[in-house]
Amino acid sequence: MKDWPAMKVHAFRMNSGIPLAPFDSAWDSPQTLVLAFFAPDFALLHAPLERLRAAFPRSFLLGCSTGGEILGSGLEDHSVTVAVVRFNSTHLCLAHAYVAAGSAASREAGKRIGQALAAPDLKGVFVLSDGLNVNGSELVSGLDAALPADVRVSGAMAADGERFKNTYVFAAAPGEPMQILPRQVGAVGFCGNSIRLAHGSSEGWSPFGLERRVTRSEGNVVFELDGKPALRLYKTYLGQRAEDLPAAAFLFPLGILDRTSNSSEVIVRTVLGVDEETQSLSFAGDIPEDSTVQLMRCNIDRLIEGAAGVAEELSRKVKGPALTIAASCVGRRMVMRDRTEEGLEAVLDTLPKGTLLVGLFAYGELSPISSGQCQLQNQAMSLTLIQED
Repeated sequence: MKDWPAMKVHAFRMNSGIPLAPFDSAWDSPQTLVLAFFAPDFALLHAPLERLRAAFPRSFLLGCSTGGEILGSGLEDHSVTVAVVRFNSTHLCLAHAYVAAGSAASREAGKRIGQALAAPDLKGVFVLSDGLNVNGSELVSGLDAALPADVRVSGAMAADGERFKNTYVFAAAPGEPMQILPRQVGAVGFCGNSIRLAHGSSEGWSPFGLERRVTRSEGNVVFELDGKPALRLYKTYLGQRAEDLPAAAFLFPLGILDRTSNSSEVIVRTVLGVDEETQSLSFAGDIPEDSTVQLMRCNIDRLIEGAAGVAEELSRKVKGPALTIAASCVGRRMVMRDRTEEGLEAVLDTLPKGTLLVGLFAYGELSPISSGQCQLQNQAMSLTLIQED
């Protein structure tokens, strides 16, 4: 439990067999945010999550399913990681939306949420979204269109481990029931002059092999690369690993290369689904037709060093400890395997002393880029630091 000068923070783990420890009633308030990152099984067996709502009926709740729950440098797969934040003067607002099928619905959901949160003193937004049924690029586009330009957005796309079947989100304002649902997006807004937010992200992936042109795509679905069926071509690269699609694709994501300028920026996109009938690949975000793409691979040491570098950069922007929310891609975990916790340790050791680190392994990461606009990223480690004066 951390009692910082302004806000109070407590982080802990739960499971189905451990009751929720009692809290001082002062923690439950309209200025309290309860974040919960939970193993997918708890979406159906959700007694621990219901206990959270019972313990904090007057608070804001936001959570989602994961590909692994982060608390400090520790990683679990069958738990609920919880962070309870009691702000002193920051005011909270919350919005959520159901997302129907299609990219247009994802963009519209982002707009509705942005419009609902757009208070005059809104400083930042943290978003959790279904990771399989929502087009993350379009969701972010809708948010950016509806929110003031100076409001920073970060967050994550919910995960289902390596199963790729169902992801879940819940979002509840004070007094609202908690519904754990697929196809849902939830977001909390931070309002007032006391809140301090910092963001950063790192990828660490490198392109390899031939550059390919996307000759046919629709939104986040790619049908053809260089005039050939996309799935067939992708399988030739994966070889025997193709039997494990779509999970195997996390090891070799696709990078969109910027050929319109001298920029070396690469936008990484992860395969979330395959369609044998159409020989197409579905990605976590849009891949424009006629864009240039290339397969990506990584070096584990680079992933760890990059994540620690982001933590070091953010440490220079904040004074003292902060609640830090980490969203790291499931693909990074699949690559790093036994070294995954080593990466978390590197981040935690670099952040300001006393910082609490919580988070999840996700199907996509939302983080501001240099322009300030939010962008969907894949295969990244993104950090959101929260402080209050």
